[in-house]
Amino acid sequence: MSTIQSSPLEALHLRLGARMVPFAGWNMPVQYTSIMDEHAAVRTAAGIFDISHMGQFIVSGPGALDWLNRMLANNVAKLEAGQGQYSFLLNERGGVIDDLIVYRTAEDAFFLVVNASMIDKDFAWMAKHQPEDVAFSNESALWAGMAVQGPESAAVFAKALPGHGLPPRNGIARIAAGGGEVVVCRTGYTGEDGFEFFCAAGEGEAWFEKFIAAGAKACGLGARDTLRLEMCYPLNGNDLSPERTPIEAGLGFFVDLDKGDFIGREVLAKQKADGPALKLAALEYTDKGAPPRAHYPLLDAAGNVVSELSSGVLSPSTGKGIAMAYVPAALAKPGTALQVDVRGRLFPAKVVKKPFYKPAAAKA
Repeated sequence: MSTIQSSPLEALHLRLGARMVPFAGWNMPVQYTSIMDEHAAVRTAAGIFDISHMGQFIVSGPGALDWLNRMLANNVAKLEAGQGQYSFLLNERGGVIDDLIVYRTAEDAFFLVVNASMIDKDFAWMAKHQPEDVAFSNESALWAGMAVQGPESAAVFAKALPGHGLPPRNGIARIAAGGGEVVVCRTGYTGEDGFEFFCAAGEGEAWFEKFIAAGAKACGLGARDTLRLEMCYPLNGNDLSPERTPIEAGLGFFVDLDKGDFIGREVLAKQKADGPALKLAALEYTDKGAPPRAHYPLLDAAGNVVSELSSGVLSPSTGKGIAMAYVPAALAKPGTALQVDVRGRLFPAKVVKKPFYKPAAAKA
């Protein structure tokens, strides 16, 4: 049994009164005050999350671009230095090993942010395919990471780093600050404006406290999950897996079938041409009911089990039970009536258009 890893910010979380839980092999804060309070802070003001558990890979060398384009589903060649994109690391069957963000930091240099539970597997899979003209390293242990999210996140940044500007949406910038260099990425996992901030592990506590002093509320994994699910953002290991493809997940926009060959391309091209047999659908309760959770059985209107939920929560923004599940394509049309089995009780639901919640437009 593997040991639970600790974030470089763990002592700070405990001082702030966080309730800690195991997540993806790490001991992480699930909440500080309440999920509802923390969720509301991100939707109306600004919240800060510890993302030190996520992985950071560095790729460089003359063959870096071509190699990444063979390894990832999106087209890395579309990135200019200072830009990033969402992408997938796939197996030969087109299944999702991991979803990640790749940033181009220079002509032949890239910064990848990967999911915590997949750091070792991602690195091993990529290293197995690594050519001689590419340098590839795992720097995950060197960094502390935090995500500041919400409509006031830019104001928080301005207070914490006066004189510095945020990069544009999906951009990345290296900034000399606090006696060292920090990395700022203009992305997020909540649907709100925000940024991700990476610094030397030993400086993490000081920066986290600085962002709190500038107006961000400390938030845990509970609010991170409700926020991302309201936006229908997938969680790797739940909504994405090696058995499901980005086409089935409705994320074909982040797959470039025209860029040339890449691992899993043939399967995805056939799926796109024929139409997937399964689709990741968004489901919403049509009445009040017990909160939906991952793995609860999903039934059609006639009472036949057709799937199970991949994610589910009670939405703090809408007050409704919301969930996602892979369903037969014929049942994925918005308006389709389904039922969620919560410990033997059936609650009526329907397929709806994604996302469940539309935040105010993120500022450029």
